[in-house]
Amino acid sequence: MIVDCAAYFDGVRTAVDPRPESLARWQGADGEFIWLGLRMPNEDELAAACEALELDDVSAQELLMPHARPVLEMEGPTLVMVLRTARYDDAAEATVLGEMSVVVGTKSVISIRHGHASPLAALRAAMERDGDRLCHGPMGVLAAIIGRVIDDYSPALDGFERDAVEVERDVFSEGRTQPVKRLYKLKREVRTLLVAIDALQDPLNRLIRTVGHRVTPEVLADLSEAADQLDRTVTRTQSLSGLLDAALTASLAQISVQQNEDMRRISAWVAMAAVPTLIAGIYGMNFDSFPELHWDFGYPLILLVMAGIAGLMYRSFKKGGWF
Repeated sequence: MIVDCAAYFDGVRTAVDPRPESLARWQGADGEFIWLGLRMPNEDELAAACEALELDDVSAQELLMPHARPVLEMEGPTLVMVLRTARYDDAAEATVLGEMSVVVGTKSVISIRHGHASPLAALRAAMERDGDRLCHGPMGVLAAIIGRVIDDYSPALDGFERDAVEVERDVFSEGRTQPVKRLYKLKREVRTLLVAIDALQDPLNRLIRTVGHRVTPEVLADLSEAADQLDRTVTRTQSLSGLLDAALTASLAQISVQQNEDMRRISAWVAMAAVPTLIAGIYGMNFDSFPELHWDFGYPLILLVMAGIAGLMYRSFKKGGWF
């Protein structure tokens, strides 16, 4: 699906017919380029757009294949950058990953978005209002898109941090139920996000090294700023992962402490029950020579002794913190 299509010259937008036959006839002035935005196109739509914009080095089939990690490919004058987008589903406490593929030619840019994260409508509008960033050509658009995708990692991490703080509070609450399952799930989702974010560092640094001498200082500054932001995001994600590791360890320790406390209580009750059981067992032997056997106060006395010993033991256990 075509989201938007326009030509830009000196930062000024000019409407362009996005149909492939019209794009093929487009003749832009020197310094003018087309930015075509697509969302979840099929192979025929993408192939037709690439052919119309003379991006012959791009394989639509390969570009539309799911990518596990970010990718940077440079074939002749054409550059292809595949980014992983991310958003956080707070209700499901899950990371929802998508893809943003950017095809950069000498006079054209095609942005292809899969998923709901990192829409580019607001970015395009902001760049059109500013105008200066669009003067840097297709590479300026690529730098802006990379920056937007990296910036959009922060809201996903904000959602993780809110849930991480909440689950950490549950670990040290007075309740006996520990959120181990929830901690494991959050830990798995954070690791999924970390893999997608951390894997972008190598392609981005390679892009800066490769095209740094061919782009304007402003574009290079935007790419360097995006790399710095990515470093901070990776560090933040690693810290969040470490926080969840610590919370998980504390939760397992809390479970162990609770189990120990339960065993102490059970042991105390067993010990208290052992004394009456022992006395009752002795008197249950039915020997005729028991001195208290024919005494009128023998039975209540033995019951009183049982209760007294159990009471003293309960007091001792209570004082020692066993109850």
